[in-house]
Amino acid sequence: MDRHGRVQPMSVEQIVEQAENFEYNPLVPFKHWSRSAGTLIKEAEIYEHEGNEQQAYLLLFRHARLILDKLPKHPEARSKVNDLVLQQLRKDVLQNISKLEKLRPRINKRYEQHQAIQRERSRAKAANTEALATSGRVSADAQSQKRHSRLPSDPPLSHGSEPLTAGENRELAVKLAHKEIRRRATARKATRHAGITEEEEQERRTAGVWGDWEEALTEDEHSIHRDTLSKELHNVRMQVNGTRPEAPRHGGTRPEVESQNSHILYPSVPQRSAHDQNAYSNSFPGTTSDDLRATYPISSPPQRPSKTPSYLVEDTSLPQRPDKEAITHTTSPSRSATASPTQQDLKPSTFTFQSSAYLENGTPLRTVFLPPDLRHRFLTIALPNTTANLETCGVLCGTLISNALFISKLVIPEQKSTSDTCETVNESDLFDYIDGEDLMILGWIHTHPTQTCFMSSRDLHTHSGYQVMMPESIAIVCAPSRGDWGVFRLTDPPGMKSVLNCTQSGLFHPHAESNIYTDALRPGHVYEAKGLEFDVVDMRR
Repeated sequence: MDRHGRVQPMSVEQIVEQAENFEYNPLVPFKHWSRSAGTLIKEAEIYEHEGNEQQAYLLLFRHARLILDKLPKHPEARSKVNDLVLQQLRKDVLQNISKLEKLRPRINKRYEQHQAIQRERSRAKAANTEALATSGRVSADAQSQKRHSRLPSDPPLSHGSEPLTAGENRELAVKLAHKEIRRRATARKATRHAGITEEEEQERRTAGVWGDWEEALTEDEHSIHRDTLSKELHNVRMQVNGTRPEAPRHGGTRPEVESQNSHILYPSVPQRSAHDQNAYSNSFPGTTSDDLRATYPISSPPQRPSKTPSYLVEDTSLPQRPDKEAITHTTSPSRSATASPTQQDLKPSTFTFQSSAYLENGTPLRTVFLPPDLRHRFLTIALPNTTANLETCGVLCGTLISNALFISKLVIPEQKSTSDTCETVNESDLFDYIDGEDLMILGWIHTHPTQTCFMSSRDLHTHSGYQVMMPESIAIVCAPSRGDWGVFRLTDPPGMKSVLNCTQSGLFHPHAESNIYTDALRPGHVYEAKGLEFDVVDMRR
């Protein structure tokens, strides 16, 4: 990044090197990797729609590498069901080839322009330094001002958006999320109303056809073998035709982690000893479950929608009337350096939320905005189970806007609960709903009815599946009998590797590392955003 927090343009070769730099563990269940592949495509589509082409390119190339090089070697890939899933995933790669080919020259052109400007600045700086050395009559400040006045300006860095810090711009983030989520919902409804098929929508997403790339491939076969990306795409075609592909280059990839992991439930809650089940009543003295449900009504699961990504849909209906906002004379505290934008000016492509925290290995984490009222609403839903000493779990869903993740929906899946565990059932229905609503899984939430707020060994194994799919995924633990709660993530390192390498299968077992997980809220990459709206969908029958 530059001194203003903007992302510097990168060449395609640099992006490819970063895209290949991810850690793959073959003992993580195949279903988690296939879900991760879908998340990569969703994120790439949003980044491209917002104008961040180099991030879209990185994610699409990483998706291709995962599908073509890693998953076919997965121990579970040979099963009949997973083989069909892998075939569909390969089709997704093919449909994104033309998009990669269209993005490539634009990314390289932007990078070359940036490099040319940097070279010109270096030459100008050297010339001015020499002039300053030979003339003692001109001050350094005047020389610097004169030098910068004639230097060319940067082209749009990354995608020309304004970098923002999450902690100082929560109010702006809430307004931006509300407008963009409503826009996507309107576009999704318009698409379904127009009767656009899933195949037609896929064509819009890819913005190209296979034949275009095939023709370009025929024109210059020699360049394919000299270029990393084209070589990968050539291997795609060979795999589709049933031909053995060329061995991929491994120069930029990390070695595979040889590890073992116990079966990861999604989500599940650890077994614990029972304590006083009446302790939770102190949290809501004199209040019944019916009273709380009247206060916080829960929507029933809506009709399952078709899978139609809304963020790339061209809305043919009339534009939505902008919200009316009262005119005040106070200055918005969220952006002190510039004037507060109007509702019409709030576009995701205008802003980029900077990373607010980092993994222990230095990898930046995108900000997750969490509605403060979500945990209270969840505890209301969980109250009947809690009073019966049964655990409850939910899935945190949301979307990506301006390089930040917004939790906008709490989904309560069908589940089997005991005093010690809570496991989801009918996961296919859960995933169909999430995909149909263009949602991403951003974490999970569960109760410890009588225990304290902590991450047990079983919780750690469960959450590793989430964090493999998305490093920013969070686990919210609510301990209602103690009036406590927390937001956690695994450390990386050592937490992720320790859990994924763990071969112990018991509900409770120790891990050698003491710092295996950490708080993601105080401080961390999670920020509570007052006023952030969210929906609740209870899928239990």
